[in-house]
Amino acid sequence: MTGIVVALALVAAVAGLLRWRRPAWYWLTFGVTLAMMRVLVRYGSVMDACGLTVPPARWRLALARIANRPIPEPRSPRILRLRPTRTGLILRLKLRPGQDAFDVAAASDRLRHSFSMYGVTSRELRSGVVEVRMTGYDVLKRVQMPTETDTRPMRVPVALREDGAVHYRDYRAIPHALTLGATESGKSVYQRNLVAGLAPMDVALVGIDCKRGVELFPLARRFSALADNPDAAAELLDALVGRMEDVYQLIRAEQRITAAVPDADIAADIWDLPEHLRPVPVVVLVDEVAELALYASKEEEKRRDRIITALVRLAQLGRAAGIYLEICGQRFGSELGKGITMLRAQLTGRTAHRVNDETSANMAFGDISPDAVLAAIQIPAEMRGIAIAGDSSGGWHRIRAPHTSLRQAVNLCNRHADRTPDLPELAPFRPVLSGTTAAPVPLAKRSPAVA
Repeated sequence: MTGIVVALALVAAVAGLLRWRRPAWYWLTFGVTLAMMRVLVRYGSVMDACGLTVPPARWRLALARIANRPIPEPRSPRILRLRPTRTGLILRLKLRPGQDAFDVAAASDRLRHSFSMYGVTSRELRSGVVEVRMTGYDVLKRVQMPTETDTRPMRVPVALREDGAVHYRDYRAIPHALTLGATESGKSVYQRNLVAGLAPMDVALVGIDCKRGVELFPLARRFSALADNPDAAAELLDALVGRMEDVYQLIRAEQRITAAVPDADIAADIWDLPEHLRPVPVVVLVDEVAELALYASKEEEKRRDRIITALVRLAQLGRAAGIYLEICGQRFGSELGKGITMLRAQLTGRTAHRVNDETSANMAFGDISPDAVLAAIQIPAEMRGIAIAGDSSGGWHRIRAPHTSLRQAVNLCNRHADRTPDLPELAPFRPVLSGTTAAPVPLAKRSPAVA
């Protein structure tokens, strides 16, 4: 008997230590079993307490009166599936007549407390079926991406969502995106994860970094073109517009609209072309977009209008030509001048890290969801990497990208440098790679040498 007590005490101590130091390990060893037992045992009472039950049908009441039996209890949504995952549980429910998916979403916080879970979210799969995802611990505190992800062409896993699912950047579904974040908010790490995910793919990377290239030029071996100042950016964007027009000419020549050609073979974008004719897709990463919109003279204003016009044209027309925009910046507001709101309207994907003002959050999510705006401005400063990701459909999630150092991103880009395509239109902007180290530039004034 004493041995059993000692063993139980040892197991309890190990479980407590894992829950404190390694919550993921605790969940996989002890937490998932305890959570499933709590859900199954408390399910009926929790649904009743949360208002997710319906009165029994009239025919059941009539049968009870005829048979002189007790009145049937209210009915809860029927459990179709309860499946454990590496971060929580997935509960699939069949709603009763008269219930709505919004009722489950409104009760998510009460379900979280009742089932003793860390987080609960819900979504409607189809009419009458709702999926409730429950997380057993804070998956965003220490992000661990799953070893296997659903990777496809132009689809990159970049972060982890608060419900434990992987957040993908799918350029085929959402061609253009806007990423905002203040200094030290984690925006650069998110951008590195994006480049690291694109590096092994057959895609051309084009970068515009007006901070003299300090963010993107270390990754230059994987970039087909780079610009480190607004003047070079204007020329580069004009070259991209020219490439877009050439690709459209190719698509037009290969459409093959005849009666003998099936509808599925008619080309409308680069993905409908035969593989041997398909141009390589291009992802354009713009770091600090505000630097492209600022000006201090008439000449700079003309350059600014030229840049914004080119960006708007690429955002409006570039998808079918395989040109995708990834616009990043600390600040993005209508005060940046004409054309900015027009550009924003074409950027379907939105990601906002911690921002310094509500206006930037409104530019990201004001036309999508007021709740996402509130969530973006409430991100604490000490939680670097936490972001709100949404799209034009109105849905949004809290995400966090795994920490990727600049050295890790550089090594990955160097490893896949052989995949860097050589685009003739962008040849003047191909980064020059030198094996010699440049002379250091003095950052402070020095006193003249004393003889």
